[in-house]
Amino acid sequence: MNIELNKNEDAMKLAWAQVKKQLEVIYEGGGKKAIEKQKERNKLTARERIQYLLDADKPFIEIGAFAGYEMYAEQGGCAAGGTVSGVGYISGRQCVVIANDQTVKAGAWFPITGKKNLRMQEIAMENKLPVVYLVDSAGVFLPMQDEIFPDKEHFGRIFYNNARMSAMGITQIAAVLGACVAGGAYLPIMSDETLMVEGNGSIFLAGPYLVKAAIGETTDNETLGGADTHTAISGIADYKFENEHECLDYIKKLISKIGHPQNAGFDRIVSKEPKKPVEDIYNILSAHNAKPYDVVNIIECIVDADSFDQFKEDYGKTIVCGYARVDGWAVGIVANQRLVVKNKKGEIQLGGVIYNDSADKAARFIMNCNQKKIPLVFLQDVTGFMVGSRSEHSGIIKDGAKLVNAVANSVVPKITFIIGNSYGAGNYAMCGKAYDPRFIYAWPSAKIAVMGGEQAAKTLLQIQVAAMKAKGKEVTAEDEQKLLQEIIQQYNTQTTTFYAAARLWVDAIINPAETRNLISESIAAANNNKDIPEFKMGVFQV
Repeated sequence: MNIELNKNEDAMKLAWAQVKKQLEVIYEGGGKKAIEKQKERNKLTARERIQYLLDADKPFIEIGAFAGYEMYAEQGGCAAGGTVSGVGYISGRQCVVIANDQTVKAGAWFPITGKKNLRMQEIAMENKLPVVYLVDSAGVFLPMQDEIFPDKEHFGRIFYNNARMSAMGITQIAAVLGACVAGGAYLPIMSDETLMVEGNGSIFLAGPYLVKAAIGETTDNETLGGADTHTAISGIADYKFENEHECLDYIKKLISKIGHPQNAGFDRIVSKEPKKPVEDIYNILSAHNAKPYDVVNIIECIVDADSFDQFKEDYGKTIVCGYARVDGWAVGIVANQRLVVKNKKGEIQLGGVIYNDSADKAARFIMNCNQKKIPLVFLQDVTGFMVGSRSEHSGIIKDGAKLVNAVANSVVPKITFIIGNSYGAGNYAMCGKAYDPRFIYAWPSAKIAVMGGEQAAKTLLQIQVAAMKAKGKEVTAEDEQKLLQEIIQQYNTQTTTFYAAARLWVDAIINPAETRNLISESIAAANNNKDIPEFKMGVFQV
């Protein structure tokens, strides 16, 4: 028995247990009373709809469950951003599903709702996956309309994407299971086919109250925009059903008939189990990620046995690169090494730091994978690039630019896992959110920030103290210490994986043991899109 490994395992499993505890609350949406009201109206909840629609024997990857977490407190919160969404299988076909959660503020759109829905459409477009919208929404959350309505990445972009996706040949099916109001009414009508449930489904630009106020006409939901109206009079909807189950069953039929696309041709052979048991992945990182570890041990818990071949193993050791297979899929892995290493010159290099040689190696490996059409997997635990006169004189910015250039211009699918630290420019170089990974996930141990907490807090303290003294205020040592603790607390809150997931900097917080399965499912999704642009690097620093 290894006590150290046991401690590590306990810490990681405890961190994951805390994530699950929060997810249980999120899964309740607007709460039990709101769910009961949904049932009284003969309606399923958003999660029940998705569960009924998806193939039970295939995985469902929920995206954005933590969207809006601990945000909008003044408005009573917005669980999961008011929608449930993800990538799953319908009639054997991998699809994107987006379902409004009517139990959360009547399914109204908050700013984070728009961001989440745009992210789901982005996933559909990048991977050319069919989309199913399960509509049940009161429209824009009016008290925050200025933050959701007018800008480029706001509500209207949804309909822009509807049109672009249609032009790309991506199937979109909308089922109107409840309200579909105002601008939101365009979404189902810009989809390929629209289904409605009698009695509950309604589509209109303005509801009865607004119609009365605007033109003095008295009407009701069904007459104005119910299923009968839109299937028999306006011709806006294509099908009507007596209940939700019939409606969802018909979606399954529609999806089952979609023609299969030409795939991207990413290589896959018969899968092998990893060399190390998947359970071992829990015991590698220490509590708070405070101690060095060998990232190769993590890789061996993820990749198929005996498939990992390191690239330039003895050069640029603080980044591990290599070809491997995950569930049979060929992949290229770029991972931060957290061991303290020594190069051939006898120089000590700190784990998690990107040096000139490791940046140079990783850039070259990424180019190789693009040349060979091999998807890339990034395992992030990075504290940034090496600083100091020696690194600057050696051209660390130039070598870092090579790596950032290679990541930015990479055309093969990139899948990123933040397993530990993700600090500063290291986040960019290792394919953070700004560098368009197809999917980006975080372990419970992840921390995302411009720099480490201690360094950031001391820097912020110096700035605030200088500002206070400039105004003539006397600052004692006790004042400084109190201020430092306040800054550290605030900064640490902003670096947690919960904070990142709430703002959709990552798609999901995951169980580390699911890393292998998520890589496989992500590449399966990416393989649906055969259109891979020509790889070009542009101006390249040498």
